[in-house]
Amino acid sequence: MKQLVFTFLICCFVQMGFSQESSLAKLDTYFETLDQHDKFMGAVCVSRAGDNLYTKSVGYASIEAKTKANPHTVYKIGSISKSFTAVLIFQAIDKGMLTLSTPLNKFFPTIKNAETITIDYLLSHRSGIHNFTDNDFPTWATETKTRSELLKIIEAGGSDFTPNSKAQYSNSNYVLLSYILEIIYNKPFAAILQTDIIAPLKLADTSFGSVKSNPVCSSYKYFDKWRIESDTDCSVTMGAGGIVSTVNDLTIFFHALFSGKLISENSLVQMKTMTEGYGKGLFRMPFGNKIGYGHSGGIDGFHSISIYFPDDEIAYSLISNATNCLVNNLSIAVLNATYNIPFEVPTFAVVQYTSADLDNYLGVYSSEQLPIKITITKRDKVLVGQGTGQPSFDLEASSENTFRFDPAGIVMVFDPDKATLVLKQGGGAFFMKKE
Repeated sequence: MKQLVFTFLICCFVQMGFSQESSLAKLDTYFETLDQHDKFMGAVCVSRAGDNLYTKSVGYASIEAKTKANPHTVYKIGSISKSFTAVLIFQAIDKGMLTLSTPLNKFFPTIKNAETITIDYLLSHRSGIHNFTDNDFPTWATETKTRSELLKIIEAGGSDFTPNSKAQYSNSNYVLLSYILEIIYNKPFAAILQTDIIAPLKLADTSFGSVKSNPVCSSYKYFDKWRIESDTDCSVTMGAGGIVSTVNDLTIFFHALFSGKLISENSLVQMKTMTEGYGKGLFRMPFGNKIGYGHSGGIDGFHSISIYFPDDEIAYSLISNATNCLVNNLSIAVLNATYNIPFEVPTFAVVQYTSADLDNYLGVYSSEQLPIKITITKRDKVLVGQGTGQPSFDLEASSENTFRFDPAGIVMVFDPDKATLVLKQGGGAFFMKKE
């Protein structure tokens, strides 16, 4: 199942004062090490008051064409598109073309509960409209869809809860918002984005979908080597995830948003106001005692994150087209460097096992602490894990009897003599025994 958003939270303590040049320079070594060990390809940018403090691009825009990434390499930004769409909606509100209380049935009366769903509920994920990217989405995501075709899919999904009774993430909300923009402006979403955000901010490398002047790079996932991913069509994701950009353009966008260049002060307050953890096109993203606002995204093999810290006028953006590690750890390293907090460059020490050695770990493991079982198999000299009903994943040996799957932050510590393993993830440790 493809998701257009990834939950993001940074937890550590921040010292006052900004990074010395040596701390930011250390990031070069950090990202070059990730690249050398097939952990990350992509770009990162940190700016303060609109001036770049650090930028870096590593890896390939296309492995097949051997095209190296550079500062103008264009990536899909996934659900960070929602921040752009929310800004366009608030611009329309500032012009008097909409209000937060405008009902959905004014535009799409056939959607369930349309008479009680408002622009406000769509922006803050309180509509109850089922998330259309669940279920069979991967089977047709690469196909071009017309508005009427996608509306039928959204309508068929129905409602998951009474509007405004709770918050639940749904990409359907922002697809509908982009269609509403097309209706009130009577022009395509791409043209509205170009006229009202891209042109005023001179975002040279940003557009809706891939265009001739902004060809998007390929994305990859790691299965014993980087393998190219599918390419979700932008007509499917619309304002929920169809925008492409660069890290530099994203930092410019967020600086402009928080400095009053795009929407009114009242509209920005509305975007930042959190209800049950959801703002309107923004999430609250803490870094120690610093409060940032932004969004994250994930589509195909792309991962992205953009955060703005208003008190320090710091903008941070990272986009990857190939990630074989926990993206949150990369963000912590960059922000540590930005705020002059020590951080370590990983070593990625790997223990080599023969295929016969791996036989000691094979089997099905279960635990009273978990509802799923973990099946451990092998492929030649690679140990493979798979949870019940979930995709398989390759495990990398980091020390004797210890294996890791960094993209999900999974560590498995085996005890072959006792036929057990301890699964560590997200701060939890779960004891499992071979059946």
